[in-house]
Amino acid sequence: MNILDTVCNRKRILLPGVLLLLLTIALVTTHLPLNTITTVIAEEKHIVPLDQIVSGGPPPDGIPSIDSPKFNSVIDGNKFLGDSDKIVGININGDIRAYPLQILVWHEIVNDNVGGIPVAITYCPLCFTNQVFDRTINNTILEFGTSGKLYNSNLVMYDRSSKSLWSQALGEGIVGKYAGIKLEKLPFDVAYWKDWKKIYPQSKILSKDTGSARPYGADPYGDYYTTPDILFPVSNRDNRLGLKEIVVGLENRDWSKAYKLQDIEKLKVINDQFNNKSVTIFSFHPIMARLFDPLVNGQTLLFKYNFTNNTFTDKQTGSQWDFEGKSIEGPMKGKQLLRLPFDEGYWFEWVAFHPGTKVYS
Repeated sequence: MNILDTVCNRKRILLPGVLLLLLTIALVTTHLPLNTITTVIAEEKHIVPLDQIVSGGPPPDGIPSIDSPKFNSVIDGNKFLGDSDKIVGININGDIRAYPLQILVWHEIVNDNVGGIPVAITYCPLCFTNQVFDRTINNTILEFGTSGKLYNSNLVMYDRSSKSLWSQALGEGIVGKYAGIKLEKLPFDVAYWKDWKKIYPQSKILSKDTGSARPYGADPYGDYYTTPDILFPVSNRDNRLGLKEIVVGLENRDWSKAYKLQDIEKLKVINDQFNNKSVTIFSFHPIMARLFDPLVNGQTLLFKYNFTNNTFTDKQTGSQWDFEGKSIEGPMKGKQLLRLPFDEGYWFEWVAFHPGTKVYS
């Protein structure tokens, strides 16, 4: 299949002026031979049905990862980001960085080193799934690229050392040397630029100087996010929620549970049990949710939201806590909740990978 066919298959919804640019760039950015991924799939061990790994259109690295990211200050970020622009934000060991979706939509993967940790910032526009992974496996640091493949309409990455394929949604190798090996997920935020820069005025912002010529600010997926269309096959469908309802997903072995983001935003606090483990979800700013382990000094805390001063209070001691999960007043002052990672994306993607999932209500 030629490059015109592959890109057109994936990008039926591209903005007209963007398509020609993608075709040209894909030809010059692909540095992994097209038959390499095919060989891996045909010959290597796998943990998912091979016939469900399908072409997404562009060839391997046709959507180029960012491997040497540059960063701007918040002041410089204001020059190209509007208040309503969304970012993926991370804070690792005090190293705070934001990755605008208007850049990620064109690259899907950023290989970075944050707070001394090699990480992969990943984004699949088809599923609105954002995820951050530690890139270290058995003391080996991996570098990821886009394979051009999809599994359950979700990004399939490959690592450039073994050429194994990895599912973003599973956070796991699915074909090749690393099949069955899981990546460690790290906590992240999806936030509006307006809120992120207020919370973290010293944050670093991914620069548009990526080494690739892209019309950042234009979204090649057009109105895909607001239509019910799913462009690629999924193994399971479920009508309990709208296909593109955004959910926060938790999983532990064979247990999985989905929480509607709009419910989290409305309630501000959710105290719940998941697989016999207590969890707490905080929401303070729009579209931002954070998951914590509420166990402190052997005591499981239950929280409520204080609308008067925008803090969280535990019912056991009356201590006040901020959105970072740190107690700022009361008997627990100075204590820190352990923040936990989760999955976030469209319902159709979550239920495709977790057909037996429960839904919080």
